[in-house]
Amino acid sequence: MKLGLHYWNYSTPTDPALIGPTLAQTARIAEQSGVASFTVMDHYFQMEHGTGSADQPMLEAYTALGYVAALTERMELGVLVTGVMYRHPGLLAKIVTSLDVLSGGRARFGIGASWYEREQRALGVPVVPVAERFERLEETLQICLQMWSDDDGPFQGRHYQLEETLCVPAPLRRPHPPIMIGGGGEKKTLLMVARYADSCNLFATSPDEVAHKLQVLRAHCEDEGRDYDAITKTALGGRAVLDDVDAFLALAEQYARLGIDELQVVPDRHPVSFAEQLAERVLPGLGSIG
Repeated sequence: MKLGLHYWNYSTPTDPALIGPTLAQTARIAEQSGVASFTVMDHYFQMEHGTGSADQPMLEAYTALGYVAALTERMELGVLVTGVMYRHPGLLAKIVTSLDVLSGGRARFGIGASWYEREQRALGVPVVPVAERFERLEETLQICLQMWSDDDGPFQGRHYQLEETLCVPAPLRRPHPPIMIGGGGEKKTLLMVARYADSCNLFATSPDEVAHKLQVLRAHCEDEGRDYDAITKTALGGRAVLDDVDAFLALAEQYARLGIDELQVVPDRHPVSFAEQLAERVLPGLGSIG
């Protein structure tokens, strides 16, 4: 079982001048302790849930990952997950490629249907119906795959038209940065995982719920002629990991038995302290789960 650190909050410490140094120190500690991946959210306003509010600090995702890439050497880096409406697909392919080249082939391409309408309306991002978002998601995946192939020709879709799909330099990761599709929608999202993705990302709500989602994914793979076992399964945990480490490790073992390859956890306190305690209290026990 691998562990990922999902850096979702820039509010601690409160001084904006400390956002960069805190991010840097957290990433270094995470990598040194054996964390497999480091991810950030694709939001421009903080999500409005629990104690979160839109006016809390938030950084642009790929800029933040470029900063982390310069400070680390081994961890995979990705956005969990890129909102399909925020960047034109051709430019998005170049952005992910740039991250992959500059990080030495460590980019992970996470993508999903964007949903946070407040930030979209506030910043002038087009808000379209859910069905259209999924159409655009599929075209975006097709465009990125074409740009990461030997085909530099045009792309003609319903929503996007590109005269050329030139992408130089190509990603270092071959054949391309692994595609991760986030979400558990059974009719559309998991079907796109079966068609296009190298990995899925589910919410770790409960072992029973995750088991059901994986059964749905398996059925889609059978329908699409895709090898279910070739898809890496990851899940974003929702529990406070450090409050009860033994309970978390027991839960991680259940997820491992279901076939989950990586669990991502989120800091619930100062990120540096969280990373230090992950290294000391969680990762040694997680290493024996497989």
